[in-house]
Amino acid sequence: MTPFELGFRMPAEWDRHESTWLSWPKDPLTFPEDIIARVEETYIEIISALQGGEKVDLLVNDPETEDRVASMLSSRSNVRFHKIKSQDVWMRDYGPIFVKKNVELAATKWIFNAWGGKYDELLNDNETGMEICKSLGVRVFEPGIVLEGGSIDLNGSGRCLTTEQCLLNKNRNPSLNKAQIEKYLHDYLGVTRVIWLGEGIAGDDTDGHVDDISRFVGPETVISMVEDDESDENYKPLMKNYNALREIMSLEIIPLKMPGKILDKEGERLPASYGNFYIGNNAVLVPVFGTRNDGAALSVLSESFPRRKVVGINCKDLVYGFGGIHCVTQQMPTRN
Repeated sequence: MTPFELGFRMPAEWDRHESTWLSWPKDPLTFPEDIIARVEETYIEIISALQGGEKVDLLVNDPETEDRVASMLSSRSNVRFHKIKSQDVWMRDYGPIFVKKNVELAATKWIFNAWGGKYDELLNDNETGMEICKSLGVRVFEPGIVLEGGSIDLNGSGRCLTTEQCLLNKNRNPSLNKAQIEKYLHDYLGVTRVIWLGEGIAGDDTDGHVDDISRFVGPETVISMVEDDESDENYKPLMKNYNALREIMSLEIIPLKMPGKILDKEGERLPASYGNFYIGNNAVLVPVFGTRNDGAALSVLSESFPRRKVVGINCKDLVYGFGGIHCVTQQMPTRN
């Protein structure tokens, strides 16, 4: 029987968490020597913002790393270290996606193929995700197809946001059509309606992950990124996605302006987006980039989550690795 037939579903991100899973940064190809220290500081900010409201499960490769990280924290309260080896930080994409039935927690473990085989050195993180499942001792469901957590966003009531650019990409599951993919999302996560958007943002090496463009912030409320500069390459695809969402009468769509163009030291565009926020129990962690739209992003998300503290975290260094706060986190629901 499928998880859905057994009564399991994936809760919304704003539902109560037992913990947030993270993996400590260490890959020199993702974060070179000249920025890794600043990325580590960003991680400490993320952990500090979360640990007051939930546990933080942190992967470290060895005891020496655990000791060093512990020395950087102002408090070890609610931080659990796990000596599970990982190559990189993208927990959202290779980690388990948790589902729940009443008080029973289970995990779905999808195949991680490094975003269509782009990075061979990261393929071992597929095994890291399974090691997390084993460490928890929970029931594990394996769909047997490729799926990254950042490619979907669920409202916990059956709706799912995703993009055709990613889920229909031939570098993921070339033998599956749209209806077949929808069936997997239904059977393993409890999705009853998939809302298909088009393309993601410029600079995104994941082939259009939805967590950079449109996110549920309530059962029928979606924040959708827009670009107000018509000459920007993000303007047309984001406007197309925004207009497609507005046609769904049951949804309230809140536009959120992009941070603008963020470049790496070689002048290449990075996938910087306020949409890559993470909803913790007590806090919403929002990537900011030192641009003119930072304040507006924090204000919009504060209105969406009035009972949570909205925390802006400078992610100019984290996004150098082509990801943000949502990309490096994975929520694990409470078991009660």
